[in-house]
Amino acid sequence: MHLGLAAIVVDDYDAAIRFFVEALGLELAEDSPALTNDGRPKRWVVVRPRSAVTGLLLAQADGDDQAAAVGNQTAGRVGFFLNVEDFGAAYARMAAAGVQFLSEPRTEPYGQVAVFRDIAGNKWDLIGPVQ
Repeated sequence: MHLGLAAIVVDDYDAAIRFFVEALGLELAEDSPALTNDGRPKRWVVVRPRSAVTGLLLAQADGDDQAAAVGNQTAGRVGFFLNVEDFGAAYARMAAAGVQFLSEPRTEPYGQVAVFRDIAGNKWDLIGPVQ
């Protein structure tokens, strides 16, 4: 058993793909046409770290209720965690790509960490190994 996907509601598929692939360094695993439950066109967009099983389904908001959730899927808490092997390199690459960091890097018992926002406004922890 494994967790296959977690959904992130976004405003725009293409802007979200660019952010997750170019700024965070994930790979675009799938971008396929699909249909909503009532037959309207949408896309099935999955990004994931290279060689990972678990990915993120980028779901474009459909309707007012979903649009209201963009950027606040975890009620303002850090709800997503990106673990990297080389924290310094990942932090530098992401900062150069314009990722909005909300905290300076710090050391915690579980590793190096810095909080950032994704393109939708959700908070993430960038986490590297303990030094």
